[in-house]
Amino acid sequence: MAIGFRVNGHPVSSDAPSETPLLWVIREQLKLTGTKFGCGAGLCGACTVHLNGEAVRSCQTSLADVAAGEVTTIEGLDPQGEHPLQQAWIADQTPQCGWCQSGQIMQAASLLQKNPNPTEAQIVEAMNGNLCRCMTYVRIKKAIRRAATEMRKTKEI
Repeated sequence: MAIGFRVNGHPVSSDAPSETPLLWVIREQLKLTGTKFGCGAGLCGACTVHLNGEAVRSCQTSLADVAAGEVTTIEGLDPQGEHPLQQAWIADQTPQCGWCQSGQIMQAASLLQKNPNPTEAQIVEAMNGNLCRCMTYVRIKKAIRRAATEMRKTKEI
């Protein structure tokens, strides 16, 4: 029996077994390859997407968990790549190899939705668990601060 849900605002369904990790449905069936496989155990954050507005590890979220839900991937954050976080990542030259970056951005987007003016400690706490093998943590924090500032300016207008 097919499980229906929405991805990036579009209705989709999958007839994969209900225990199939959402990551594989996103990448293999829907061909949205911005979400990356990292560890497969929910420990690295490379596969982070939003489910009903909350950051989740798609490698540990089953297809059954998303039934009738709303999933947002990096491709859906802003289809033109103009979300303030995406723009800050470019401006600050945040990525090195780039593998973890979509998960980093999706985790940061969840933080900024809840807290538009996070402290350094709040950024570190929210991003804890999103690993970067290239160690670009300083640039990641800088880009989050830049995006937060830009998002607050936009809301003031």
